[in-house]
Amino acid sequence: MTEAAPSLIIHSPAGIVPVAAPVRKAAKRLKALGFAPEVDASALTRHQRFAGDDATRLNALHRVAEAAPDVALATRGGYGLTRLLDHLDWPLLARSVERGTAWVGYSDVTALQLAALAHGAAGPAQPGEGVSAGFWAGPMACDDFGRADSPEGGDDVTQECFVEAVTGKLEAVGFRTEQGFDGVEVSGRLWGGNLAVLQALLGTPHFPKVRNGILFLEDVNEHPYRVERALLQLHQAGILSQQKAIVLGAFTEYRKSPLDRGYTLKTAIAHLRSLTTTPILTGLPFGHVPTKVCLPVGRKVTLSVQARDAFMLW
Repeated sequence: MTEAAPSLIIHSPAGIVPVAAPVRKAAKRLKALGFAPEVDASALTRHQRFAGDDATRLNALHRVAEAAPDVALATRGGYGLTRLLDHLDWPLLARSVERGTAWVGYSDVTALQLAALAHGAAGPAQPGEGVSAGFWAGPMACDDFGRADSPEGGDDVTQECFVEAVTGKLEAVGFRTEQGFDGVEVSGRLWGGNLAVLQALLGTPHFPKVRNGILFLEDVNEHPYRVERALLQLHQAGILSQQKAIVLGAFTEYRKSPLDRGYTLKTAIAHLRSLTTTPILTGLPFGHVPTKVCLPVGRKVTLSVQARDAFMLW
């Protein structure tokens, strides 16, 4: 008997989708990868800079949660999810996870992932072997499966990692980090995502209270001084010292200034390292870059470093 293709719904919870072609290409590519994709009814709706007004996007999220597909894949980020957090039916989202849905996205989708963790809707920290349900920081339809400049719609490593993640086969990711962390081995609940979005949730009911966790971060269009300022706020709020480790992904597409005079992201990170004993690692292949891994938000992981080779296992 032939096994049914995993169901997948492409939805737009945040920013407007400027043109429909990437969504159509993503659906075609995902079908070729073995999924049974469908596009949510309001995925291409437009209202100001959003994929529909707040009520439209809220209804879409609830509609997807009620359908409980194997995979719920966001079209893109942008901005808009923070506007919905006070109104989301968190028990409904929790039930979708219980029924097997893997919610996938990054960037502005960080708001949904972290709020789900804060409201107990992200699933268990240790769901068992082969379970894909939960919230995954990972690729999105338009930019990772629907790119016009790529025959396959996006990076093949990113796509392969996604397939493994949402079919329960991904158990670890690896990357090269800087020297000086050989022998680090810590375990804790994995959480994080886009730094600016995470920072904006601080002090709200949607910010998860994670102690002894492993915090991963990325951002785009943020100068190193803005990255440092956000990290300093997390440090001064006591967040960094409560973690077992901080893992930094890609910080891209910012403009250097003639005022920097040797100030770089590297020197900003060095300053943060001087303030906390929590290890701060770099090199995680995640963020607004073509090649990105999938990371299980809310799951217990072990971070292990051998020489410069770092691994996260769950």
